[in-house]
Amino acid sequence: MRWMLRSKIHQATVTQADLDYVGSITIDEELMEMVGLLPGERVLVVSNTSGARLETYTIPGPRRSGAICMNGAAAHLIKQGEEIIIMGFELADKPVAPKQIVLGPHNEFVRWLAAEIYDTRLTDMMAQV
Repeated sequence: MRWMLRSKIHQATVTQADLDYVGSITIDEELMEMVGLLPGERVLVVSNTSGARLETYTIPGPRRSGAICMNGAAAHLIKQGEEIIIMGFELADKPVAPKQIVLGPHNEFVRWLAAEIYDTRLTDMMAQV
């Protein structure tokens, strides 16, 4: 069994950083559904701006709001306006075709990342292991 990338939201912009919240990351519910993230799911968040990395859990935000909010202690590491990547993983015994999206400057869906290319390369690599 290996941890495999299953969900990825790329080039998201943090719309709010709320130190007074208990914890987590709030993500527009529609974006969560597009990549298959569930409420309460553990995610890895990486800032393309600062290089900060952290794990937290998801909370759905208002649908089609573009909300990406760092809450609680995470707001010390990743600030409003930073560009981030949000990733969910799955423990699997075979390759997983991840659902990956790229967002625009207002956290609107722009395009799917080419999962079929990623999946083909991953399948080829797994065959060699």
